[in-house]
Amino acid sequence: MILKLIWRNLWRNSRRTIITTASITFAVLFSILMQSFQTGAFDNLIQNVVGYYSGYVQIHKNGYWNDRILENGFYWEDSLTQIIQQHANISGIVPRLETFVLASNGSHTKGCMLVGTDPEKENKLSQLKNKLISGNYFSETEESILIAEGLATRFEIHSGDTLVLFGQGYQGTIAAGKYKVSGIVKLASPAMNDGFIYLPLKTTQSFLSAENLLSSVSLQLRDPSSMKILVNELQLKLGHEYEAMDWEMMMPEISNHIKADGVSFYVFSGVLYLIIGFGFFGTILMMIAERRKEFGMLISIGMKKSWLGLMLFGETLLITALGILLGMGLSFPLVVYLNKNPLVFTGEMAKAYEEFGFEPIIPTAISLNIFLSQSVVVMCLAFIIGIYPLWHIQKLDGIKALRN
Repeated sequence: MILKLIWRNLWRNSRRTIITTASITFAVLFSILMQSFQTGAFDNLIQNVVGYYSGYVQIHKNGYWNDRILENGFYWEDSLTQIIQQHANISGIVPRLETFVLASNGSHTKGCMLVGTDPEKENKLSQLKNKLISGNYFSETEESILIAEGLATRFEIHSGDTLVLFGQGYQGTIAAGKYKVSGIVKLASPAMNDGFIYLPLKTTQSFLSAENLLSSVSLQLRDPSSMKILVNELQLKLGHEYEAMDWEMMMPEISNHIKADGVSFYVFSGVLYLIIGFGFFGTILMMIAERRKEFGMLISIGMKKSWLGLMLFGETLLITALGILLGMGLSFPLVVYLNKNPLVFTGEMAKAYEEFGFEPIIPTAISLNIFLSQSVVVMCLAFIIGIYPLWHIQKLDGIKALRN
């Protein structure tokens, strides 16, 4: 009976109900889009940093990260393998030997990052093979290199051509070699795309006269959310000779940027919810004022104030639920579309992103948690606002309400 009354009361003034529902719908729509864009931007940023190269966790010799030279490399031992294999969260190990070299082809010369790595393991971590745009993927047994697309354009070089590398090897030796370009990869980060060269690990160690030496080991995780726990456990077991670092420790400026943006999101969300709350509260006040005489009549003929208050509370919740469902329904296809077709920055904004090594795009994130969290917040607002009609009815004098 109460439910039937609630439903009929809502549509007695259909214009008011539609306007209120529309305001809640757009509020839910905007809040979901806002959080989805922010989460998508952070996910893309982390993916740029972690998924394309660094991995979530790396192990180095203690002090290497602050002074990245070959002399601070380390030799991989069986004891290290046993320590790492004990953790169920680690699904892959990618050994690397990295250094800066001078690459040359004809009259073109440029300083580049040389990454000696295991081709198959590297592919599992960063999907490097999927980034191949010409030529073939390199293998561990070949003395051939993969170069980034920007570098290939600068050198006017193609698959099958030869690139000369110069550098300083381990303990001051001179490193020089000539390698066939097996393939060209397109890396999402402009900075990487303009200066990365991949060479098989064994060939790199031979080139740098650093047999069995590694500069870092990237770890592939099954559950990235447990990254901090893993780092703490690894550090305890590895001791002071090595350093286990997650990507936030290796790149604190990016981590701080994400945290700062997270705070700004809560500020914007707070302002948005404040606007929603006052708009909704205004509608409730209007609804109560319009029906004051009706409430007085119902109380006079014997309707309990508790039932009347419950009816108004139910109207508040039902109209909010309608707005939430419509907001979620409208936002879902938009979120999916913007995930597949992300916003692309151009001009100065794009240059700023590229200078930091990030793709100048903002995709949305598709997550059930985003839809539910925003809906719960709006529903909580409705609960709080719904208390006012309950309080008002308890204070209402039926006779005075009828006279007014």
